[in-house]
Amino acid sequence: MRAGDLDGVLALADRVHPGLPESRAVFAERLALFPAGCIVLARAGGVAGYAVSHPIRPAEPPRLDALLGRIPTGATQYYIHDLALAPEARGTGAAAAAVSRLLLAAPPYPTTALVSVYGTAGFWERFGFRKSGEDMAAKLAPYGAGAVFMVRANRPGD
Repeated sequence: MRAGDLDGVLALADRVHPGLPESRAVFAERLALFPAGCIVLARAGGVAGYAVSHPIRPAEPPRLDALLGRIPTGATQYYIHDLALAPEARGTGAAAAAVSRLLLAAPPYPTTALVSVYGTAGFWERFGFRKSGEDMAAKLAPYGAGAVFMVRANRPGD
């Protein structure tokens, strides 16, 4: 992802996540803070997919549409903040390729976490993510009914 992709990322986010809006500033900040965790799927006509990820403190996903200011001290968990594909890019293997690419940045951290929305937990389970046993109800409320906090170990034994 590059700064020039942000308008396309925001347009796609608005299209696929109408109930989970985030500002351009959020995407720009994540790109500035952790560029290795921000990717796009470019297709003719613009951005057909994107992913945003960065380190967090364990089990402390950021609020929606909130700026971080910085990667927090004690950020020992890799976090996939968002993965979105345009409907026309789904079923092409692009999502699996994006997850594999994101997980290349994960090994320095014991675990990777995410918030599964829209009933996508089964997709994430294919990559080793499991529902967290932590009580996350209050933190997940803004993500909508059915949101699930999921975690996977990045290193054997973690």
